[in-house]
Amino acid sequence: MTFGEKLKEARKKAGMTQEQLAEVLSISRQAVTKWESNKGIPDVENLKLIAKVLGVSIDYLFDEEGILDLSCTREPIDLEDYAGYNATITKRLMKKNKWCDEAVRAKFPEARINYLQHKQIMTKKEKGIQTAFWLTTPVANTVEILQAFQNTDKHFYLVTDNDKQYLVLITDDFMEIRHLSKMIEPMKKGKKFELGGFQFTYSVEI
Repeated sequence: MTFGEKLKEARKKAGMTQEQLAEVLSISRQAVTKWESNKGIPDVENLKLIAKVLGVSIDYLFDEEGILDLSCTREPIDLEDYAGYNATITKRLMKKNKWCDEAVRAKFPEARINYLQHKQIMTKKEKGIQTAFWLTTPVANTVEILQAFQNTDKHFYLVTDNDKQYLVLITDDFMEIRHLSKMIEPMKKGKKFELGGFQFTYSVEI
């Protein structure tokens, strides 16, 4: 089960509506809907409160494989600040991709850094919608196309710094660094793994 599916299940078992959970967290109902649809992840403080309110552990909610932990930092970023950098090993064609590479390299100058191709994992509801589209339209992968469009501003990296690994997410506005409690091995091009509602594939080492 994905994080969103577990959150929805735990909320229902606790006898709460999305509105009631949102009120406890002092957030909008739309935020809860987004989390349950695997289109976003709560910050650390909200995760702690969610676990307490719903009576489940954070590990159960957030981590399908026991890999992520709560050591997460997020900082604002301006990608154009890295336009003049030239530190990455692989020179990529897309300008924004290169700036993201340089931002990660600047943060982890001595680490091994792998760019990760990503694909959002569909929920059961989305799989049902996908099937309906397949039966009624010639475009069978409509949901996947929509998800890909929604995630175009996300750039993921696996950073290995000595005996520590981090999952790094860069968008147009921020860099998020999440410590992994377990190392992902082996690291080789084409290897796939699932984490936090996404399927990742190792791509180039930068």
